[in-house]
Amino acid sequence: MTALQRREQLITVGRSLFAAKGFEAVSVEEIAATAKVSKPIVYEHFGGKEGLYAVVVDREMQTLTGAMMDTLAAPAQGSRQIVENAAMAFLNYIEEHTEGFQVLARDRPTTDPSGSFNSLLGDVSIRVEDLLVRAFKRHKIPAKGVPYYAQMLVGLMVFTGQYWATHRKMSKEQLAAYIVNLAWNGLSRMEAKPQLRYVGDADRRKRRDESTTDSRETDDHEDHETNSPYSGHDDGAENVSTTEHIDANPDDNDTSTHTIDE
Repeated sequence: MTALQRREQLITVGRSLFAAKGFEAVSVEEIAATAKVSKPIVYEHFGGKEGLYAVVVDREMQTLTGAMMDTLAAPAQGSRQIVENAAMAFLNYIEEHTEGFQVLARDRPTTDPSGSFNSLLGDVSIRVEDLLVRAFKRHKIPAKGVPYYAQMLVGLMVFTGQYWATHRKMSKEQLAAYIVNLAWNGLSRMEAKPQLRYVGDADRRKRRDESTTDSRETDDHEDHETNSPYSGHDDGAENVSTTEHIDANPDDNDTSTHTIDE
């Protein structure tokens, strides 16, 4: 076996062990034993397991970054097509480089302060952010939340991919369709000014009740002073009107959405 072949063998062995056990649990002794070489050979090629780990991560980063950036940079794509292609590119990588993805997705070792996978996700998020800014401007949607939306979309794919990597109960095409279904249907009906409708709703209703009660007490007091008991005042009708006012939620009337074209 040539030196280059030996190096590739050690990279393959290291990737498998790091994927299965994580960086901290793997030793140089185990790497050497699995590759059927002596420990000095590992040190000769990589200087130790840290060097081997760095090479494995760098290769996987290049592969995944290339796949994602090529997809996001492809010209003449509609918005939905970008979402579909990005989902498929990511799942293709997981399917073809399962061990490599598991290495990237695991907690990084304490000796790796750079946070390689987080750095890669940051790069992808920046590219997604750029695409969203252009789409939002085109459809006159405020871009204030774009950095957060970009993180949400990337996180949606990454965590779904991590689950699928160990639970292959559906095809990548079906899973990509699920991802697109959730992501696209959210993107295609963006609210210009999103608001919570139900969190805190009880407090709003309580304030409305108190305001309505105060108003009714004032009206009753005025009626008592100015009207005869036989004036024919219809309390029932007033109660119905008040109830309808309390049940109406003004927030529900705000359905202003913007549709992002495909």
